[in-house]
Amino acid sequence: MTGWGWWAAAGAAVLVLALFRRPLGALCRLAVRSGLGLVFLWLFQELGGMLGIHLGINLLNCLILGALGLPGFGLLILSQWAAL
Repeated sequence: MTGWGWWAAAGAAVLVLALFRRPLGALCRLAVRSGLGLVFLWLFQELGGMLGIHLGINLLNCLILGALGLPGFGLLILSQWAAL
């Protein structure tokens, strides 16, 4: 690639990053919050076993906790209760 090709590719990359800055930021925040939801589910596993609540540690539950937070946890508990 010539010098102009590299400059054009770099300019296009900067333009794409500038256009998708907000959606990429939202995806990164969701990923971090879902990771925290994973840790919370892992910690809750022991306490939930004593209370008779068994929530699976999977991607869907982590995404629900990441997107909704504490109301999402209530939703998961209610779905567990409704399944019984």
